[in-house]
Amino acid sequence: MEDRALDVYDVIRSIRDPEKPNTLEELEVVTEKCVELQELSEDECLIIIRFSPTVPHCSLATLIGLCIQVKLQRCLPFKHKLEIYLSEGTHSTEEDVNKQINDKERIAAAMENPNLREIVEQCVAEPDD
Repeated sequence: MEDRALDVYDVIRSIRDPEKPNTLEELEVVTEKCVELQELSEDECLIIIRFSPTVPHCSLATLIGLCIQVKLQRCLPFKHKLEIYLSEGTHSTEEDVNKQINDKERIAAAMENPNLREIVEQCVAEPDD
């Protein structure tokens, strides 16, 4: 499980911040400790990500969560369920953001918006892409 947690971290660490030219790892929005895995069955696990926005009123926290969601769905080769949360006490509207980040219908609707989709694609693109 620990190897898989590191694999998950390797996928999300290179996501670019929507506002800054830095990665989420460089800004310490994500760290190795923010990834938790729980075995659900022999061939499936639950991935829990807890990220910390750079400021408590970060208006892009839901967008960062969406980027994490999209990149993991695209890149992980193993069966998983995914839950993404703000680290406790790191955002002024933590509960609302957590609900939005984990709402499948909102995620699908967001990715249908061409402007949002373009921003997500820029954030999740690998530096070499």
